[in-house]
Amino acid sequence: MRLILLGPPGAGKGTQAQRLVDRHGIPQLSTGDMLRAAVQAGTEVGKRAKAVMDAGELVSDAIVNAIVAERIDQPDCANGFILDGYPRTLVQADAVESMLAERGIGLDAVVEFVVDDKALVGRIVKRAEDAKAAGQPVRKDDNPVVFEERLREYYKKTAPLIGYYYAKRLLRSVDGMAGIDTVTAEIEALLAAVTRETVTAK
Repeated sequence: MRLILLGPPGAGKGTQAQRLVDRHGIPQLSTGDMLRAAVQAGTEVGKRAKAVMDAGELVSDAIVNAIVAERIDQPDCANGFILDGYPRTLVQADAVESMLAERGIGLDAVVEFVVDDKALVGRIVKRAEDAKAAGQPVRKDDNPVVFEERLREYYKKTAPLIGYYYAKRLLRSVDGMAGIDTVTAEIEALLAAVTRETVTAK
C-alpha cells in the first residue's frame, strides 16, 4: 500500500501514520528524517544535502526528490510506504509521479484530512495549555501565531494538491476533526475499498 497523507498541520496525520505503520508494517517516510538519515549515511545525495545545509541554505526540490527516490528503493519499502509531509507542492507531486512511474509502481491512495481551521487552532492552544499544566515544554509549533502562519503556507503551497489528486481519482477524504479511533476506522475502511477496487480492476 503506497499512500500520501494530506492535510494542514495539526490535522492528526502523524498519529494516523504511526497507526498505519503498526497495522500494515509499512514505513512512514518523513522528509526531515530521510534528510538526516542520508546525511548520516554519507550517501552521494546526503553529501549534497549536507553541503547545502552547512551553508545555511534551504535544500532544493531536486535534492529532496533524490533523497525520496533513494529511500523508496530500500527493501522495507517493497510492500509500500506512507509519505507524510511530502509532496508539499505541485512540482514535488509531479516528481513523485515520475519517480514511481520509473519503477513501474503507483500510488494506491491520497488520504485528505478534512478539518475546521478555527477548531484546529483551538486544538493547538489546548495542546499548549495541557503541556504547560503537565510541566512539559511547549512545542514551538503550538504557538497560535506560528501555527496560523503555517496554515497560510499550507493553503498557499500544498492545498492545490487536493485538486491535483482528485483529478487523478486517487483522493479519499476522512474527517480529521473526529476522534482518533474514528479517524483510524475511516482510513481502514477506505483502504479496504481501494484494495477491493484494485482486485476488481484486475
